[in-house]
Amino acid sequence: MSSAPIGVFDSGVGGISVLREIRRLLPRENLVYYADSGHCPYGGKTREQIQARAVAITEYLIARGAKLIVVACNTATIAAVEHLRATYPIPFVGMEPAVKPAAAQTRSGVVGVLATGAALGGDKFHKLVADHAGGVRVITQPCPGLVEQVEAGLLDTPETRELVRRYTAPLQQQGADVLVLGCTHYPFLRPLIQEVVGKEVSLIDTGAAVARQAQRLLEREGLVNDAEAAGSIEWHGSGDAEQLERLRPLLMPEA
Repeated sequence: MSSAPIGVFDSGVGGISVLREIRRLLPRENLVYYADSGHCPYGGKTREQIQARAVAITEYLIARGAKLIVVACNTATIAAVEHLRATYPIPFVGMEPAVKPAAAQTRSGVVGVLATGAALGGDKFHKLVADHAGGVRVITQPCPGLVEQVEAGLLDTPETRELVRRYTAPLQQQGADVLVLGCTHYPFLRPLIQEVVGKEVSLIDTGAAVARQAQRLLEREGLVNDAEAAGSIEWHGSGDAEQLERLRPLLMPEA
C-alpha cells in the first residue's frame, strides 16, 4: 500500500501548483493528477454540482489505487471535502485560504484575499476569518476570469495584467499589505501579481502547507513510500488532453 499513489485533483490545472509542492517535499511518492478542465471553472457552479464532480473524481482516483487524496481546490474543498471524508475510507487533505499566516504577517492590519466567489461566499470561509483573523481586517475580492486565463496558459498577457490590476487595486487602496492567493490557479500568476502590486506587498498561498499536511497523514497512517527511486506522475483529466499536455511544461517544468 505504501507504493500506492497520492491522488490530487482540481477544477483544472490550478492544482498543479500544489502537486509541485508535494513533489518537492515527497519526491519518492507516486502521484496521480486529475484536471477537471472539462467542467472548469467551479466558481459559478452550485454546491451540489461541485460535490458531484468531487465524488466522481474521487472514485476515479480510488480506482487507480490512491492511498490519500488532496483536494487541491479551495472551492471544491468548501463544497465537498467533509462529504468525501464521511464517505470514503482513505485520508483527504483540503485547501483553505492562508488567513492565519497572513494575519500574523501584516504590518498594516489589513489582509486582502483573492479567490473565487464560491470560495469567499461560504460559511467555511467566514468561520476561518472569525477563528484566525484576530484583530486584523480581512477584505475579499472575487476574481472572475483569472482561472480561465491560467487554464489557457495566458500567464502574462495585457488582458491578464489588466484583470490583476483591477482586482488588486481596491485591496491596496484599503491598506492591504498582505494578499492571500486563495485559489490554486493564482500561484502561477505570482510573478505578475507581485509586479503589479509592488515588492512591499507580501503574497501568500498554502501549497507548501498542504504538502506538509499530506506528509503528516502518510506518516500517521504508515503509508510513506520507502522506495529509493523518484516517484512517477500520471496525468488525467476531463478536458482537452492536448491542452493539458501543452500546459504541463509551462506549469511544472521539473516534471
